[in-house]
Amino acid sequence: MDVVSLSNESLIWLSLAIVFASAITSITGMAGGVLMFSAMSVFMPVKPLIAIHGVVQVFNNAARSWFLRTSIRWRMCSLFGIGAVLGALITTLFIVQYVGEFFPLLLLVCLILYTLFKPKHMPQVKIQEKNFFWVGIATGAMGIVVGAIDPLLAVFFIRDDLTKEEVVANKSLMQMFAHLTKIPAFLFLGFSFLDNAYLILVLSIAAVVGAKLGVIVLRYINTKFFFALMKLALFIAAGRIIYQLIQMGVPL
Repeated sequence: MDVVSLSNESLIWLSLAIVFASAITSITGMAGGVLMFSAMSVFMPVKPLIAIHGVVQVFNNAARSWFLRTSIRWRMCSLFGIGAVLGALITTLFIVQYVGEFFPLLLLVCLILYTLFKPKHMPQVKIQEKNFFWVGIATGAMGIVVGAIDPLLAVFFIRDDLTKEEVVANKSLMQMFAHLTKIPAFLFLGFSFLDNAYLILVLSIAAVVGAKLGVIVLRYINTKFFFALMKLALFIAAGRIIYQLIQMGVPL
């Protein structure tokens, strides 16, 4: 049974790291999920990490979406949510035992690099609201396989027809849907959330506090500077994924 036990000192340090990571997501539109995942990996084994990280991210993104609820595009997000459920369901029942991390991560890093370094005459990854259903399927599936959904979603939000508040609000709500799918998926795979309830509660409160602090700062940030920060965060995420691929022995 995967029960994570932390000392009080470790729990305090991890909570502070999560406050910081959550605030960063509110300010830059991304990167916080990766930072949070990295911080949690220092204190707990890999097996329960994705499950606990997923639940904390549900509360984290739900709070951020609520704080910015006037900027939500509901049709875009609801279609994404349906797709995320289907993607997670298909992967959990039929695919997870056959697919390793390598192929999804390789596709993800290619998509990120196109977004960041495409020539000016090449189009942005700017899809219609109805097509976020397919993004939901891909995100739901990837969340079960590798746990990394933040960089994938960010690719579809670096676009000039959304305000910084719309980017953070809608991306956060979509991430909440995707992380919600992990709960029944990991229950099915045998993980006990109840046995880790105290840890999840403390870390979730820290994430909500960080989300609120970040949203306050976001209101004072210039839009152009916001997208520059988001691209920088995406570039760092790409570097981290490439490092993971190299560790797996993938020749790059």
